[in-house]
Amino acid sequence: MKAIWKDTVIAESPKDDLLRIEGNWYFPPNSLNKEYFSDSDHQTECFWKGTSSYYDVTVDGEVNDAAAWYYASPKDGSVEKVGNDFTGYVAFWRGVEVVE
Repeated sequence: MKAIWKDTVIAESPKDDLLRIEGNWYFPPNSLNKEYFSDSDHQTECFWKGTSSYYDVTVDGEVNDAAAWYYASPKDGSVEKVGNDFTGYVAFWRGVEVVE
């Protein structure tokens, strides 16, 4: 599976290593091409997963603000609900395509 923005692969991993949570594919942290990611100040709260942190994605000088999110410390019980530890796994939106 690949996460692509601006015709650039920003993350890649075998499908078996990804997690599917609420319709979103979550990539393992080691699958990110780190040169495209920088920390964002943006955060949101999920009532059952906890606080999500975000990355900005930058390709060829163009920034996609808060285009990727992850849970650094999932809420108690959420890992059991998902069935896998998703700590640090990254999901995408804002025009980032996830393809096989």
